[in-house]
Amino acid sequence: MVSKNKRKYWKKNLKYLTILLSIWFLVSFGFGVLWVKELNSLSLGGFKLGFWFAQQGSIYVFVILIFVYIKLMNKLDKEFGFNEE
Repeated sequence: MVSKNKRKYWKKNLKYLTILLSIWFLVSFGFGVLWVKELNSLSLGGFKLGFWFAQQGSIYVFVILIFVYIKLMNKLDKEFGFNEE
């Protein structure tokens, strides 16, 4: 029973990681490298958008994803009874 519960927990954890890392890959590699020319036709704060994603945007997104992951994992811990409180 406990082992089955751990497997479900781990499976959901991997699902969250896959989604969040996919978003990070899309933003950092996609927006910063692959589609940089298209995004450079737009500007954000006076900078070309593709340049902004390559230099700062992907870092901001990565930090936000860390906080999202923390929130998701706290929720998952409570759901499966693995929280420390």
